[in-house]
Amino acid sequence: MGAFPDYETISYEEREGVGWVTLNRPDRYNAFNSLMQRELHDCWRALRWRESVRCVVLTGAGEKAFCTGIDRMEQMGGDTDDTTDPTVVGSRGGTPFHFNDPGDNLGPKSSDLWKPVIAAVNGMACGGAFYMLGEVEFIIAAEHATFFDPHVTYGMTAAFEPIHMHDRMPFGEIMRLSLLGNYERLSAARAYEVGLVSQVVPGAELADAAGWAAQAIASQPALAIQGTVRAIWAARELSNRQAVALGYAFVGLGTDQASIAEGQQLFESGQRIEWRLR
Repeated sequence: MGAFPDYETISYEEREGVGWVTLNRPDRYNAFNSLMQRELHDCWRALRWRESVRCVVLTGAGEKAFCTGIDRMEQMGGDTDDTTDPTVVGSRGGTPFHFNDPGDNLGPKSSDLWKPVIAAVNGMACGGAFYMLGEVEFIIAAEHATFFDPHVTYGMTAAFEPIHMHDRMPFGEIMRLSLLGNYERLSAARAYEVGLVSQVVPGAELADAAGWAAQAIASQPALAIQGTVRAIWAARELSNRQAVALGYAFVGLGTDQASIAEGQQLFESGQRIEWRLR
């Protein structure tokens, strides 16, 4: 296993089977630019082969923002550098059929990573942040976290982002969030009420809460975990009968004699797992 790549706009570290990916542009509220898009995609792809990592936590640097979407100052007529993709918003080739979605390589699933990813939302999460939040397994939020989508306020249709998020929350909630733009923010408490986040904790406890869940997941047989992730995502994206019909394939691919033996050894040991009540 080689050294993990060094990045400019994100940081990466490993602890106890967990990879910690941090969006690291706090001076821009962790907004993504062209370079961050490429680095995130590269990171997700690299993690596919990182056998030491069985679960991932995605968070943002600082306490103000998880991610505030695309860096408008770079991508929409502002400052640029040699990493800027000038076609990141709009179309290529002169026709609308070559539209370049600025977030199509931000999420782990879009990059074909099927190790579980937990989002630890530590502040504002808005707009393009939903490309990432729409592709994680679950979200843990700090009490001061907020969620909103400013697209319509600035004259843009909210499409990709609410599409990514629409089945993570009730229809009326994602519609309200999308249509109210900058005029309303969803609190962490309300996000928990509607099922968008699975847990809300004080900001100082966010890393510990996400780390505990990630380490618990990482401690279990990796093949069974990844097979479960695949099966449940299939249930989300296919009809119920289609997903059930594929259940045997996920069981077959996600279970082998080594994982069964590992589980049986734990069962026969009588070891008591110290569980938590949520």
